[in-house]
Amino acid sequence: MDIRTTPVLVIGTGCAGYACALHLHECGKEVTLLSVGRMRGTSRNTGSDKQTYYKLSLCGSGSDSVQEMAQDLFAGGSVNGDTALCEAAGSVRAFMQLVKLGVPFPTNEYGEYVGYKTDHDPRTRATSVGPLTSKAMTEALEKAVFAANIPLWDKMQVIKIIVKDNRVQGVLALNLDKLSEPDHGLTLIESPLVVLCTGGPATVYASPVYPESQTGATGVALEAGAEGCNLDKWQYGLASTKFRWNLSGSYQQVLPRYVSIDAQGTEREFLPDYFDSPESALNEVFLKGYQWPFDSKKMNGSSRIDLIVYHEKNVLGRRVYLDFMHDPKGCDVNALSAEARTYLTNSGAAIATPIARLAAMNPKAIELYRAHNIDLASEYLEIGLCAQHNNGGLAVDSDWQTSISGLYCAGEAAGTFGIARPGGSALNSTQVGAYRAAEHIAYFAKDLAVDGDFCTESAKETEQQIEKMLTDGADCLSIKEKLQKEMSVCAAQVRNTEQMEALQDTLASIKSVHAARPARLPAAFEVLDLIAAQKSVLSAMLLSAKDSGSLGSSLVLSECGEKIDLHGQANYAYLPTKDDKAAFTLRTKDGISRYAPVRPIPDPDNWFETVWKRYNETHGI
Repeated sequence: MDIRTTPVLVIGTGCAGYACALHLHECGKEVTLLSVGRMRGTSRNTGSDKQTYYKLSLCGSGSDSVQEMAQDLFAGGSVNGDTALCEAAGSVRAFMQLVKLGVPFPTNEYGEYVGYKTDHDPRTRATSVGPLTSKAMTEALEKAVFAANIPLWDKMQVIKIIVKDNRVQGVLALNLDKLSEPDHGLTLIESPLVVLCTGGPATVYASPVYPESQTGATGVALEAGAEGCNLDKWQYGLASTKFRWNLSGSYQQVLPRYVSIDAQGTEREFLPDYFDSPESALNEVFLKGYQWPFDSKKMNGSSRIDLIVYHEKNVLGRRVYLDFMHDPKGCDVNALSAEARTYLTNSGAAIATPIARLAAMNPKAIELYRAHNIDLASEYLEIGLCAQHNNGGLAVDSDWQTSISGLYCAGEAAGTFGIARPGGSALNSTQVGAYRAAEHIAYFAKDLAVDGDFCTESAKETEQQIEKMLTDGADCLSIKEKLQKEMSVCAAQVRNTEQMEALQDTLASIKSVHAARPARLPAAFEVLDLIAAQKSVLSAMLLSAKDSGSLGSSLVLSECGEKIDLHGQANYAYLPTKDDKAAFTLRTKDGISRYAPVRPIPDPDNWFETVWKRYNETHGI
């Protein structure tokens, strides 16, 4: 067996992983990066119309402060105050590091970093470099990591985190280039400090916006004993399906035409059927640009669009598209709401056809699809209501350390967000969480060692597991497809508690999975990660449904609940929000969920001399 050692192991080569490795290196720590595939993952392969980075305001005369930004993050509900304060306080430092590395965030002629307003943002803290902001961040950070000669072990899939007495000892990984060798590429990496930057649990659903290359490792961490936080809280929204991409922002603000086609090829523009007037429908479409995530509080507003698309696609069985070539019925800019009319006019987009409006407002949004062989000027864009981001993840403290000592977590894998969050705050969290973990490791994690014999025994157990996977069990690919489809049907934005409980029973009945040949081992371990993640997500969702009803991104069905009348076209009976539990996070460990009070926003002693002395002592100055 291949056995390796490193003082610190950072897993993941996206925004969070690269940032953490770079900060560790700058702090003088020897660190190694590990990746299942350097070019894979969400950071490098996803975005939106103008992907947002959320930070403290740095332009204009409007007031802002660290405490105010922390309060706005905290106000999303089920958010810990200390991580909110850290993300607010660290936003400028992290942002300026990216600027220093060459990410071209725009300034005005006086050097102010201008901003705009995003969802759940009371100010104009958002900024962007276009549809591929996270890709630009990843490439800039990667360039710096390569220049620093930080070693990268690529094509290594983490399949187990080794833990002894609640302290991390290292990981086991499959070397994807050596699956056909006698040891099937099994690699033991001993390390007393591990940072998980593997993104969200992207394989949970059949219909995600996550790029196909994104898998995540949340289930691996949960299986190791790490505690989950807010795993029930997701973002779902309208996205294209042929090429997975969010349809937020200007894709909605240009007022595309919504059409559906049945099995016989009959086409209809359907939104007017669900509203009192075409203008009412278009005003809600416009708001989808600001309010992209599905939100049960907006069922009589912009989220009505999401539910209608869900109904057309999932209930009526029709394929749903956006048409940017033709104006929708009743599209008269002068008849729109003042907000929509002003926005389009100020953007120079008060003109005919959605494609012309999009070209005037955001031509890069058109180029993005053209680069993926989709021409919005000549063809329909197929869409669905898809899972895009897990606001939860692994529970972390203010140093982004999980409930397992020595195991840290940054980026989407960390559960720092709750019911709602400002758009773009996830990108800021990748950077702040990365350097918080790096600095805690550099200055506070001292004289750590691993138990080599324990690691070897763990590796032997995994060797036996692999041999069993190659001989019997249920086919991994068929299990994966079945579980993903069932999860999408009953436990996405529309949730059915009876079906979720049945899915729990199905998961409990799966005792082993089969890899037909060594090349299928990565897929088989992905399924094990999927099963572990789904078990915990379902546990959290069922507790939330019981105590809170329809909360945030969920619509919990109930025959005795309130009814949503989609203008006579359909009725949905659902549980209204009973208690949002905003003062609690929802924790999950070993498949069992419970509530924990949120940690309040700290009120630290900011007397300069006191802070200066403490800082010098901890940083060895």
